[in-house]
Amino acid sequence: MIAEPSYTIDSLAERLAGKSEVESLQTLAELFPGQVVFSSSLGYEDQVITDMILANNLPIRIFSLDTGRMFNETYQVWQKTNSRYDTKIEAYFPKGESVEKLLNEKGPFSFYESVENRKECCFIRKVEPLNRALKGNKIWVTGIRAEQSQNRQTMTQLEADDAHQLIKFHPLMNWSFDEVKAYVRQNNVPYNPLHDRGFVSIGCQPCTRAIQEGEDFRAGRWWWEDNSKKECGLHAK
Repeated sequence: MIAEPSYTIDSLAERLAGKSEVESLQTLAELFPGQVVFSSSLGYEDQVITDMILANNLPIRIFSLDTGRMFNETYQVWQKTNSRYDTKIEAYFPKGESVEKLLNEKGPFSFYESVENRKECCFIRKVEPLNRALKGNKIWVTGIRAEQSQNRQTMTQLEADDAHQLIKFHPLMNWSFDEVKAYVRQNNVPYNPLHDRGFVSIGCQPCTRAIQEGEDFRAGRWWWEDNSKKECGLHAK
């Protein structure tokens, strides 16, 4: 039996050097056939990557985490994306018994009461389903950009994810928000109409609000928490 080739962050970076985003995604799909997945929240950045994958017929599986608390507009762009590209973005749901236990013990809005409660809800609705979605894969593609938050400015385009034993690739890491919006316009990519109403980062409905001019990109997420490094745990180090 022939052993699979082993790649490091540095060796992959050399492979991707000088390549476009689409070329990089294609290269990773060739190096890791059937083991490259893209997690989409159906926001601006993720819709750009979805277009890159589907418009170029790249063999990369796309999934989304349906937390059960999403905006109706998010479901609308999900449906429009499936129709536009004749595809079916896979859905991963939280375990029903875990959600039932949380609501029965703490009620439907426990996440407003403490950071610990909020992280518990995020784990049940997002982190655990993500763990299932990533299992057995080698490359995890995300829509992270350095400009989005202070925490993300320390990330690199390729990085190891020890928790999931894979490598993360952020094709839009160095893109500006204006570049993302320009791509969406130029390629007529379906996008969430909440973006036009000041919602930059869109998550669960009870935990997301529009941001004001001058606010941080992540200010609309868990806005009641006083923390500039707010994350849900999906991309925790």
